[in-house]
Amino acid sequence: MAAEGLFRTKRIDDILERGGVHGPSLKRVLGPAHLVALGVGAIIGTGIFATIGSAYAGDASRSGAGPAVAVSFLLTAVVCAFAAACYAEFAAMVPVAGSAYTYAYATLGELVAWIIGWDLILEYAIGNTAVAISWSAYADAFLRGVGVNLPRWLVTDFRTATRTPDLVAAAPHVLGVPIVFNALAVLVTVAVTAVLVWGVRESARFNAGMVVFKLGILVFFVIACSRYVKPAHFHPFAPNGWSGIAAGAAVVFFAYIGFDAVSTCAEECRDPGRDMPIGIIGSLVLCAGVYAVVAATFTGILPYSVAVRLDPGARAEALSAAMAYARMPDWAVGVVSLGSVVAQTAVLLVFQLGQPRILLAMARDGLLPPLFARVHPRFGTPHVSTILTGVLVAAVSAVANIDEMVDLTNIGTLFAFVVVCAGITVLRLREPNRPRPFRVPFGPWIVPAAGVLSCLFLIAYLPPPSWKRFIGWLAVGLCVYGAYGRRRARLSTVGTR
Repeated sequence: MAAEGLFRTKRIDDILERGGVHGPSLKRVLGPAHLVALGVGAIIGTGIFATIGSAYAGDASRSGAGPAVAVSFLLTAVVCAFAAACYAEFAAMVPVAGSAYTYAYATLGELVAWIIGWDLILEYAIGNTAVAISWSAYADAFLRGVGVNLPRWLVTDFRTATRTPDLVAAAPHVLGVPIVFNALAVLVTVAVTAVLVWGVRESARFNAGMVVFKLGILVFFVIACSRYVKPAHFHPFAPNGWSGIAAGAAVVFFAYIGFDAVSTCAEECRDPGRDMPIGIIGSLVLCAGVYAVVAATFTGILPYSVAVRLDPGARAEALSAAMAYARMPDWAVGVVSLGSVVAQTAVLLVFQLGQPRILLAMARDGLLPPLFARVHPRFGTPHVSTILTGVLVAAVSAVANIDEMVDLTNIGTLFAFVVVCAGITVLRLREPNRPRPFRVPFGPWIVPAAGVLSCLFLIAYLPPPSWKRFIGWLAVGLCVYGAYGRRRARLSTVGTR
């Protein structure tokens, strides 16, 4: 392929037909309520239950927002709103599996599409490892609360365990090597994978039940904790100034990842022109309001001076730690811990649903082996991609550290948002007359440009190690593309410019 072929773009009309050209289409069974529930299911989870602690108190690589963490949540919501509007226009106009990968192929070319597809593995698969690790921490806390004490070597990742000599000594050894892994994270990943192979409608119904439950838990947290809120805990409001608020926003960005996962279900939506914008934007607005209220309550019961002294494990269970500090009844703390387990199960389900559909789209285009494009003849799901994603998430979550996974996921997702926002401007200029069931307001420049700049702003506040890992990840992806995808892309079968 000539160098200029790296930037060939696909015609939208051909992309819309590719389900029939390169493999069976997925079942269109989802309505607007399903999509909003999927968005809420993906958004509300690890971010509000775990990363709020790091955003509030800071960590070794950044300062915390302090009580101004509620502002951090709202700031991130504005950034995400720009990107959500761009996702909504694309998803309504190009209702096929693939999300940002597909949109990049239609606007910026094959090489950028590959980079985004590879990058989205960070958001969905690697991001899900962070969720699985946090899920395990809350599940372990809940089990201990009801008297079930699992061995520490079965609920701790290997890297954390190496800093705890007593834990390593207590673990069984094989040929002198300690057996330490996060078994709970592995088990929940396997269970979620089985549900997703079963069917998307069944998965959506399961998710809807969990969404109702976890929203109820957050309402319970706000009401139960309101009597413990002390105005004195809000002073100083921003102990580290603007830099702390911005750093907090970069951390809690993880709490909003998920509204874009709705776009991966566009090929399974009954009326994408109407329902996709409702699902994407509606879920984001609902969650932003919930986050602001929960963050204000949380900071009102846990002083900043206490939060900065919490160990990383306690920060990962931030809401429970705040309730324990306020000496609330054990049963109330247990209810919130159970709510976190359910909330993060929903996030696992939706993220695990999104990743296989990205792989499906890339395989249809020849950039990945055709194995990834297989659709189950009975269940109508990309079962092979779903199972392979589950194996990857289970393997990494068994040994990985949550902080590294969160930062890597954030930078990967922000990069994808930049490309989607830029793609709206490109396609508006290239095909101004194409029917658009939903249009980003204020023309092709203002909102997309705001989305690009605000995402770059948050990226600047991520710690340098996340940049290094991200660049290394992209380098590996370009090697895979050069060795396989570039020579096998279906340029001759699917229309290009």
